[in-house]
Amino acid sequence: MINLRKLILLGFALVAMTLGNADLQAQGRGQGGQGGQGGPGGGRGNFDPAEMRARMMERYQEQLGFSDAEFKAIQPLIEDVQTKQRDARGGRGGMMFGGRGGAGGRGGRGGNQDADPELEALQSAIESGSNIEAKLAAFRAARDKKEADLKKAQDTLKSVLTVKQEAQAVLMGIIN
Repeated sequence: MINLRKLILLGFALVAMTLGNADLQAQGRGQGGQGGQGGPGGGRGNFDPAEMRARMMERYQEQLGFSDAEFKAIQPLIEDVQTKQRDARGGRGGMMFGGRGGAGGRGGRGGNQDADPELEALQSAIESGSNIEAKLAAFRAARDKKEADLKKAQDTLKSVLTVKQEAQAVLMGIIN
């Protein structure tokens, strides 16, 4: 049941990223004929992660029905949940789509801020063939702690939402 929830949340996240990416690509086509290909981003056009996060927060505010003042108080709770969701995923998202997680895993780019040390240690142990059991136990313990932290953050957010807002937050993949 928990794995099914994770798959559903992953599906929602992929849909959101795909829709957001299509919107950003459409914007890039109308700017000087670049088509999202030029600029210093190496084919990413004018992609701005901060702008994408701001749009997502605006969408959350609208769908949850908060005034500006209310949302200003709630936004840190939502951001905390999102941070803990990324932490709980670790580097596994990159592994699912052709990367190895960790630094330099996707397209040879280094400096991955979301690198999971326990994941990298487990991958190294698998490749070397030694100490796998200990690294697997450490990975599972770290994952369990991150999932507990996520649940606590989600429970904190739930405590300030109405039942209708909670249901909407579940549909948006913010909480379980």
